[in-house]
Amino acid sequence: MEKEPILINKELIKSGKNFLGILNDIKRRPIDASNELQIPLDEINAIIEGRKPLSSDLINKAIKIWPVNTRDFYVIHDDCPLGVKIMRAEESKKSARIMERAGKPFYEYRDTAMSSVAPFRPEWIVELCTVDNNDPSNPAVQWNNGHFMHQFTYFIGEVNFYYINSDGDKKVAVMNTGDSMYITPFTPHTFTTRKGAKKNGLILALTYGGKLTGDIQQELSGLSVELGSNFALDFSSNKTASASLLKYHREIANLSLEEISKRTSIPINEFLNFENATKIPSINDLEKIAQSLTINVRDLLPNDKTENKVIVRHSEQEKSWFYPFDTKAYKFYELASTTALSFSKAFEIHTFNSDDDQLDLESGLHQYVYNIGDTPIRLNWKSDNSKYHEIINVDDSLYLKPFVKHNFRGKGKLLVLRIGGKIAGDSQRELSIVGKNNAKRAISETMSWFNVEGKN
Repeated sequence: MEKEPILINKELIKSGKNFLGILNDIKRRPIDASNELQIPLDEINAIIEGRKPLSSDLINKAIKIWPVNTRDFYVIHDDCPLGVKIMRAEESKKSARIMERAGKPFYEYRDTAMSSVAPFRPEWIVELCTVDNNDPSNPAVQWNNGHFMHQFTYFIGEVNFYYINSDGDKKVAVMNTGDSMYITPFTPHTFTTRKGAKKNGLILALTYGGKLTGDIQQELSGLSVELGSNFALDFSSNKTASASLLKYHREIANLSLEEISKRTSIPINEFLNFENATKIPSINDLEKIAQSLTINVRDLLPNDKTENKVIVRHSEQEKSWFYPFDTKAYKFYELASTTALSFSKAFEIHTFNSDDDQLDLESGLHQYVYNIGDTPIRLNWKSDNSKYHEIINVDDSLYLKPFVKHNFRGKGKLLVLRIGGKIAGDSQRELSIVGKNNAKRAISETMSWFNVEGKN
């Protein structure tokens, strides 16, 4: 890198602003916190100003008397201060571990680029089990139980992908280099190498958390399994999803069928058809219902379509295009994706030699990049008005923060996965309503919610 980062205690500053945000939320002044926690006011102010870390004693006292949780006091450690974090192939090799199933080596796992601020948990996995047929019931095939995270997979070599479909049937997809797939959480699956392959098959298994991980999962857990599971509505079809959403919003507003019929002029029998999943409301009906419930129409809309739990895309099915239009510095190939995760995008990108130094790439999503080609590629990027560059060698991987301006130069091939994390979607909408100016305070509180001296 061309520049070394300036080392300042940003973690303490972030922690202090987070603590101030907590005090604002529960309407406590520093003096109130001092009195209730029995901690000197000077110490409280030092924490807020980023001059002193939070103590476990303070946190333990706070969770006993305030409506807060331990994890509320901890901020995410930023291990990517320059916007890019790289993991070299040599470092990846050091993380190698053999996973056995049924007493035999089944996979070799290696870590690739991960960051504390990103939702990715990507792995390099070689299939050590070789099968002599494509039978999904082959006794040599050892299945997993599925896992909580979403998974995108890119295939290199001759790999069999096994999965259990929505009907509970075992299936196999015969995959080759450049093919890809997506599976929903908790779908049992596994992978093997096909007999006759020149070398063991390889997958880049990019697992990632959606909206349910972290705070949401903790909130559901706090409610209990029985109560929390009620939030899972019936989305098995468009009709049942529409019915479930309508009934949920009507009941949380405590509106009877008679009352909502009066407000919307829609007959009760028609509402019963909507909520029994025998009929989907028209847009005009949805507008009336949304207005009567003081919500947005989009809150009542199901997904456009119900997709399979497993989506397989072979390389010959991929759409491709050049970008940017004028320079054609890249050729994008669209890999497997799902409409259920609109902020998840996967690409194979072919890069070309270019003298253009413009930082022509920027995405409002977290990005995972792996050099799947056979040549090094130069990465250029900008962070805090300074420019940096690194050579990304074959089998190197990296993470890019959202909105970091960058480019790739040189002839090569990259795998790129973009994920919205928890910010994209409804969270982004809420932040947009708060407004760009106030967003900075929402992210990092800078002042008390009122002025002691008064304000006119």
